[in-house]
Amino acid sequence: MASCPTTLLLMRLVTFRNREGRPEAGAFSGHEIAGLGTDMVSICASGRFEPVPGPAYDARATKLFAPIPRPPKFICVGLNYRDHAAEAKMEIPAVPTIFNKFTNVVIGPGQPIVLPKVSTKPDYEAEFAFVIGRGGRYIPAASAMEHVFGYTIVNDVSARDFQGASTQWLMGKTFDTFGPMGPWIVTRDEIADPHALEISLEIGGEILQKSNTRELIFKTPELIEYISQVVTLEPGDVVATGTPSGVGFARRPRRWLKPGEEVIVRIEGIGELRNPVVAEAAS
Repeated sequence: MASCPTTLLLMRLVTFRNREGRPEAGAFSGHEIAGLGTDMVSICASGRFEPVPGPAYDARATKLFAPIPRPPKFICVGLNYRDHAAEAKMEIPAVPTIFNKFTNVVIGPGQPIVLPKVSTKPDYEAEFAFVIGRGGRYIPAASAMEHVFGYTIVNDVSARDFQGASTQWLMGKTFDTFGPMGPWIVTRDEIADPHALEISLEIGGEILQKSNTRELIFKTPELIEYISQVVTLEPGDVVATGTPSGVGFARRPRRWLKPGEEVIVRIEGIGELRNPVVAEAAS
């Protein structure tokens, strides 16, 4: 997939702030980031990347953005873990439940989740996501994995009062900052089986969600086949595959996000995504 020096063995691809102050794709290894001189969507499209000449960046002193700050499409899957469907008191779906977030809600690691003043029920959702490399329409499940560029972490932050106010979930899913993503993309070849990864979410030292991607009802090939029947998938599209049980609205007492907290989503083989939680400023 990649043309890159052998010293960069683990393909963790980031989008970072370069010395000119602009977002740039980079290859993260150890404590260094090698600039790639282009953007992540272009890398997803070509499947190739090569560090540009020049000194590496110190990762500890370099700002990371979401790996794809503005994906062409941000597609989400609902009710895709059996235990989550059960806690939501919903039937196991016969076909994938697909919705989307607007792409301007994407934030990166360390950026704050802003709790809107108009919602009293902000919730968390740990999600494994895949990123499209080679695009296409009517992609069969048998060859779907050839269209995956890599994997990342998403927190599908949700305002449950807005989500439940109508039959459409969109308004509860797409508040500003409700799309934490990152901290990087791990390329497809680095993960032998994306459907055997531990996934968890922690707040304040408490593990609130814990599962494994083997529990997904519809796995990556099925999702690609289903979605591409309707819309052409493009390089850089992000598909968040759903959340396991343990979300706040299903707990008793219910457990909503609060200012001052930090949400940590961990996925085996990828890493962890951390975001602080703050209240929306008074206008």
